Parts: sequence; structure tokens; C-alpha cells
Amino acid sequence: MKGIVYLLIFLIPCFQLFAQKGKNKAKKPNIILFFTDDGGYADFGFQGSKEIKTPQLDKLAKSGLVFSQGYVTASVCGPSRAGLITGQYQQKFGYEENNVPGYMSESSKLLDVDMGLPTDIMTMGDYMKELGYATAFYGKWHLGDADKFHPTKRGFDEFYGFRGGDRSYFAYEKFPHPDKRMERNFNNFEEPNKYATDVFAEETIKFIEKHQDEPFFIFLSYNAVHTPIETTEEDLALFPELEGRRKELAAMTWAMDRASGNVLQKLEELGLDDNTLIVFTNDNGGPSDKNGSINLPLAGTKSNHLEGGIRVPFTMTWKGQIPKKSRFDFPVSTFDLLPTFYAAGGGDVSKLKDVDGVDLMPYIKGDKKGRPHETLFWKKETRAAVRSGDWKLIRYSDRPAELYNIEKDESELNNLAYQETDKVKELFKLLYEWELTLERPLWQLKRQFEKYDNDRMDKYKLGNEQNN
Repeated sequence: MKGIVYLLIFLIPCFQLFAQKGKNKAKKPNIILFFTDDGGYADFGFQGSKEIKTPQLDKLAKSGLVFSQGYVTASVCGPSRAGLITGQYQQKFGYEENNVPGYMSESSKLLDVDMGLPTDIMTMGDYMKELGYATAFYGKWHLGDADKFHPTKRGFDEFYGFRGGDRSYFAYEKFPHPDKRMERNFNNFEEPNKYATDVFAEETIKFIEKHQDEPFFIFLSYNAVHTPIETTEEDLALFPELEGRRKELAAMTWAMDRASGNVLQKLEELGLDDNTLIVFTNDNGGPSDKNGSINLPLAGTKSNHLEGGIRVPFTMTWKGQIPKKSRFDFPVSTFDLLPTFYAAGGGDVSKLKDVDGVDLMPYIKGDKKGRPHETLFWKKETRAAVRSGDWKLIRYSDRPAELYNIEKDESELNNLAYQETDKVKELFKLLYEWELTLERPLWQLKRQFEKYDNDRMDKYKLGNEQNN
């Protein structure tokens, strides 16, 4: 009898361990979205950079999948975020322009703090909370300054960051605009005591520790590497071989990579990395004239519809679900992340309202063949683009439309519009039919910025003498 008792004493912890393992395996995956700002397409190690060092993100990319044709829904910050966080084309609800106080046309329907994501639109945070997730948002919001647009009112349990589109990486003594203030949760304003990139990661780590026993969704939205160009002296000293903006960009990117690595390390320490879906991507192409970023081999920059403005670095890792060192070569969009996360959390994607994105996992696993999207669209007032299969039409405000075969010419060097006139007509019709489904913009930039965007595009269009 004693032997049986001793045996049970020995076996019970084993049964408990196996039960716990089974529980962990069955638990909904944690989800973390690393989202950077204004990064260049070529400015990450896993994208081929030799100058800009990103060892932690390179390791992450190798542990999962890289989308070779990952797109955003807009070539500038605000609309890109609106499309991502709602899973749909933001033009459908009038969020077509960047919402930057002081730069808007006075004829706009909404101005200043009232420019923001309409409150009747569901967000990623809303949907994940429905599934029982603890949710947090850290960093740059840029989806509206007014209280009604606040992250804690849009599906996120916790927030530490700023409401606007940019700010200093260090504490302010005097604020250039109220939306640059750092804020903890709602209306608790608290400037950082160190470099903001590191602080956002530290807040993320605290949330992980607090919610390690329940599923969590974290949107870590760095303002790096957006202007202002600010670094620590310690990070700058790591790149003695570089000069000027490239040196500063390397230091800012290194800090962001280090911060991301700290988050990943915490997941490993807590044994959560085996059950966490992790995405890394960027909001739009790099503004090469502002922060020294490079988008090669793609043409163009932030704020235009050449590939360098809308195609971004994009990785996804989920141990046991996505093979290591894999690639996906069909076009996908950041608006696919909402349905992908929702499905991963056990949600029924068919119940998502007005979502244009799709769950990517069946395509990644091979359960669904072919392209997740036959067509993708972009639009900013007159300027617009449509990609259908491998063909891409770009409509301009100051010149004839151009046509490219992206599969054969990703650098957009060979305009085929005058040879493939039937294809031009076909894509113009596709674009027009899509535009008929959209709402008018709720706010618009002053006209003068249209020339600025076109001039920037021309400067960084490959083959242009100004770019040599």
C-alpha cells in the first residue's frame, strides 16, 4: 500500500506537468505586432542591408516567413495605419489623407483634433478583445487627437505613447503641439525618462509579464525611424564607418532592433515564444530625403505610389505553424493582418464587418492556392494605382498614366503604357469602378503639397539623373 502511495506522490506532479503542457498547447496564441515608421525597404539585414544592422530582426525573420511582396494600404503614415487597424481600404470611410494639424485645406470637413478614425469603425483592438485577449498599444497612434479617438476607447486596455504623428525621442520641456505629449493610458501625461524607443519596449515587456497566463495582443508602434533624427551618443558611436544621415539612421534602427530583441528575449524567458504569433512590418516606404533611408531596388519613396512608397519589409513568425526560413511571393497587404490575427485567436472571419483583408494562414500553409488578392488599390486624391496580377497602373496628377509589369520589372524602369493600350484601358476601368465605392475624403492637405510629393517621387525614380 505504501508503495502505491509513494508511486502516486511521484506521478501526480508528472500528470500535472503533462496537463499544463496540454493546456499551453491548446491556449490561444499571443500576438505581437512590431510596427516601425518610415523605414527604408533595403534598410534591414534580412532585406540585404550591409550598413544598417538588425541582428534581432534578422533572427526573427529567419525563424519564420518573409513576404517578398508585402504592401501597405497607403504611402503615408495616417491612412496606412487606418487601413491596417481596420482591415479595410481606409478610403471607404474618408480617411484618404494624412491628418497633420496645420497642413490641411480650410475647406476640409474636419480639421485639427477632429481628424481621426471614425468611431463607428471596429479596430483590431476591438476584435481581439471580443475573443478574450488582453490588449495594449504602445508608441505612435496617429489615428486622431480628440479623446473620442483615444486607443483606450478603440479596443486597447493599456496605452503608453503619443496621439500624433511624430515627436522627440527624448522628454520635452515645451511641447510644439499637444499631440506630441507622452501619455500613460488616458490623460495621464508622463514624459519618458530615457530614449523613447527603449521605453516603448519596456512597457511592452511589463504587459507581457502581467498577462503571461492569458492570451494577449500587443501593437508595438515605434516612431523610429521617423524624424526628428535623434539618437543616443552610445548608439551613434557603434557606426564609426558611416557619416551623416546614414550614420544617424543606423543608430536609430539599431536602437529599435535592440528594443525588439528585448521583447523577444522576454517571451523566451517566460516560455511564451512557442505560442506567440509575431509580425514585423513598416507603415510606408522610406522618405529618403528626410532620414537617409534607401528603398532599392524599388523606385520612389514615402508619399507616392511607386513600389518604394507602398512595398515594405514584412515578416511573420509562429512556431509550429510557419516553417523557418520560408518565403511567400504573392502580393499581400497589411490589411490582411486583422483577419489573420482574428482567425488565429479562434474567431470566425466570415463575421468580420466590411473587411477587405483575408486570413493569410491558409495560403501560407498551402491549404489555399494562388494569390490572396487578384487586385490591390491605392489612392490619394487624383493620384492612384491598381495592381492586377503582375500588372500595375499608376495614375498621376501631372502626367500621363504609366503601366508596369512588376514581376518582370519591380524597379519600374520600363513604362509599357504606350505598347499595352488595352491593358491600360482595362486597369483604368478597374480603378474607376473601385473609386465609385469610396467616400469623399473627410479632410485634405493644401494643394501645394501635391507638387512636393511629385517632386520627391521624381527625385528618387530610378534612372532619373537627380538620383545619381
